Amino acid sequence: MGKKTFNTALISQVFLFMIICCSTTVLAQDKGYRLKTIVIDAGHGGNKPGASGAYSLEKNIALKVALKLGKRFEDDMPELKILYTRKTDVDVDFYKRAELANNARADLFISIHCNSAGSNKGPYGTETFVAGSHRLNEQDVAVRENADIKKEKNYKQNYDGFDPNDPETFIILSLFKSKFRTKSMDFASLIQSNYKKMNQRLSRGVKEQGILILQRCGMPAVLTEIGFITNPAEENYMNSPEGQEEIVNAIFNAVKQYKKQTEVIK
Repeated sequence: MGKKTFNTALISQVFLFMIICCSTTVLAQDKGYRLKTIVIDAGHGGNKPGASGAYSLEKNIALKVALKLGKRFEDDMPELKILYTRKTDVDVDFYKRAELANNARADLFISIHCNSAGSNKGPYGTETFVAGSHRLNEQDVAVRENADIKKEKNYKQNYDGFDPNDPETFIILSLFKSKFRTKSMDFASLIQSNYKKMNQRLSRGVKEQGILILQRCGMPAVLTEIGFITNPAEENYMNSPEGQEEIVNAIFNAVKQYKKQTEVIK
């Protein structure tokens, strides 16, 4: 009965969400559209450390990269408004991160994370995720990233009974993102292309998974895994100033390309 209640409540929210979206700007269709506001989300934080490597934590690497990325925009593209979901080592609930972006009517949501392969030190490379259901047995990243909500107070009420361990719920949640799927995919592809061309990194591609924070964002949104913290070489790379600068450059260039492709001149 709990799952049925969740499904009914969430389906109602889907229709409400679609109605709200219809009243907002339709990207690349309205002449004069400009990309104005970007939300940069440093994954995890506070008592949610995320993945861990031999000597570092995902939350700390994500924050350093997020702050450097924001600074790059502020210096080189001052016409853009940059918002952060966190600027220090604090815990911010998933729904509050998405709420900040939705309330600001942001044009892009970029979530910075580090990947993990558990005890396997071999996997490496970058991959960028957009919201979607895909195959139930391929939701490993979504399950891992969504697990943080269980550390939030009243998470069942805040997420309408969502169970982060139940991949079947991702199918319903994927309806939230139908409006922004294409733009999210376009932007994610640009990020991956820049990782590969600019940084000579292995691209593991663009993937769709039921990642809750992306599902709740009413704009094109991506979660980019900048490398495997469980891989010794990549952990060193992501902790180094040089590596962080390369990562920032790749994402920054992807935004510039996306902006050029998306904006429509009157």
